Formats: sequence, structure tokens, C-alpha cells
Amino acid sequence: MTKTRPRHRSTRQEELPAAASSLRYIESSTVVAALLEHDVEAIAALREIGRRITSALTFAEAGRALRRARAAQRISANEERAVLRDLGALERRCTAVLAVTPDVLARARRPFPVEPIRTLDAIHLATIESMDETPQLVTVVTRDDRIARNARALGYYVV
Repeated sequence: MTKTRPRHRSTRQEELPAAASSLRYIESSTVVAALLEHDVEAIAALREIGRRITSALTFAEAGRALRRARAAQRISANEERAVLRDLGALERRCTAVLAVTPDVLARARRPFPVEPIRTLDAIHLATIESMDETPQLVTVVTRDDRIARNARALGYYVV
């Protein structure tokens, strides 16, 4: 997974209304940055208080990134086990892990405000929209610039 977002936050969490910080959609790039790259801001974003929601796709993508890192010998077997434990703990801390449904896939096929966008990114955005929450009440936690630009264009807060 290519991380394209700079490491600094473009929107500071303390500037967000309290309601927006309570429902947090966790996107794959943040999980990978926290668990494999030990990105301090990604780790802090995952630890923020609030209801954590994500897609089942997040754990598939993070798991694949972990397998690639191990195959490329960027991490040891012990590190792989530790990251798997952390990934499982994150999954347990999520209020909801949303399925990639036919409706989500149908939405992913339609245009987004900032094109082009990759398929997996479109699935994340479609999943966020499927939550049927007022965009101003949701914070999208991502390190991916394509998702961030689209989420902002759709009215969501982004960190």
C-alpha cells in the first residue's frame, strides 16, 4: 500500500467539533502506517477516543501488507506475530467492522468527486457512505491522500 499523505495533519483533531471526533472511520493506510511503519501520528490517531468503525477490507489490506513485509524480510517472524496480535486487538476495539456488501460495491463503481481513484479506495469511500451518518459527524482517519481529498469533498472531517 503506497502512503501518499504527508505525515503532518492537515486538520487538527482539537479543531473538530466534539461530535465529529466521536465516530471515526479507520482506513487501511493508517493501520499499516501504525503497525508496520510505527508512524507516531498514525498510532495516536488509532488511540483517539471515539467509536471506531472500519471495513472488513481494512483487515484484509493490513494482513496482506504484513505478509508482503514478512516475505520481503522487512520484518522478522517475531515481529510478524506481534503485529498480528496488535491487528487482532484493533479489530476487537472496533465498534463495527462493516462488510463489503453488494451495495458498497455498486456505489464504488460510480464516480467520486476527485477522480481517478483506485478500486480499494473507492470501496473504503463507499463503505463510509454506507454508514448513512451525517458527514459532519464522521472523522475519516487515513494516511492516503486520494481518500482524504474525496472524503473532504464529500463533507467528512479527515485526520
